[in-house]
Amino acid sequence: MRSANFIVVGLAAISLAACDNPDNLNMVVGELASDRIELVAEVNEPILEILVAEGEAVTAGQLILRQDDTRARARLREAEAAVGQAQARLDELVRGPRQEQIAQARANLAGASRDIEFRRAEFQRAKNLLEKELASPQTRDRTKAELDAAEANLALRRAQLEEVLAGTTVEELAQAEQSLHQAQARRVSASVDVERLRLVAPVDGIFDSRLFEPGERPPAGQPVAVMLAGDQPYARIFVPERLRARVRPGIDARIAVDGTSAPLAGRVRWVAHEAAFTPYFALTERDRGRLTYLAKVDIEEQPERLPDGVPVEVELLLPDAGR
Repeated sequence: MRSANFIVVGLAAISLAACDNPDNLNMVVGELASDRIELVAEVNEPILEILVAEGEAVTAGQLILRQDDTRARARLREAEAAVGQAQARLDELVRGPRQEQIAQARANLAGASRDIEFRRAEFQRAKNLLEKELASPQTRDRTKAELDAAEANLALRRAQLEEVLAGTTVEELAQAEQSLHQAQARRVSASVDVERLRLVAPVDGIFDSRLFEPGERPPAGQPVAVMLAGDQPYARIFVPERLRARVRPGIDARIAVDGTSAPLAGRVRWVAHEAAFTPYFALTERDRGRLTYLAKVDIEEQPERLPDGVPVEVELLLPDAGR
């Protein structure tokens, strides 16, 4: 549908130019237009407020619309708490064991040493009584099992003391550092989610229309507002085939806008490489005359912003215009 509109406008441009300006073959017609920018809601949250009125000029970075960020901020606080926890664990490992932990490990080892001395004495006493037939073999076996358990506990306490004295291993520090990096990445992601609920103007322009009202919940990925980019619209014209070879970006132009007293200085910004209308069979001489190429001509002067959709006549100041 859009390309069909371009075809109609292009053909009309050629015919109007031929009728109104028979002596100026470099004159084409068109209309003022702006690049449309859609502001998209990335999250399905209710709109709390729209801070800009339709038709109001906005600057890049200006806040346009705000959605409810309660849940997003809760996730951000959770992520910040996880970062604090990971940082504290890393600091603990870097610092190493406390003196209280070392003292506790030494005390446990000393207690295990005294306990094994007692168990050895009990075992020896049970053996002597068994030799005198004053105790049963079960008593000897029980004291032997208690002695074995005491020896195992002594080995455990000795290993625990050595572990505390050795401090944190390289592998433990690496794990703690990676856990901290993971928590920090989640915090960044949560912060981005909060910012996505604040829609700002990406460029200078005009706030053209809003597609939702405060209180509504737009679907994720749905446009909620439309902006017209730039301080001034450009002239959208269709260059006829006979001029296309000489029209390139940077060519100067004079733009006559309906309702203004004098033409405005302009410059061609862009010309399409493909024709807006191409016959479906052979390009005969007659067919080639019907080709048109979409072009954009920027207004170099900066008067008060002109409205979109106003008809214009553009004279292309081609270097070989006299031919």
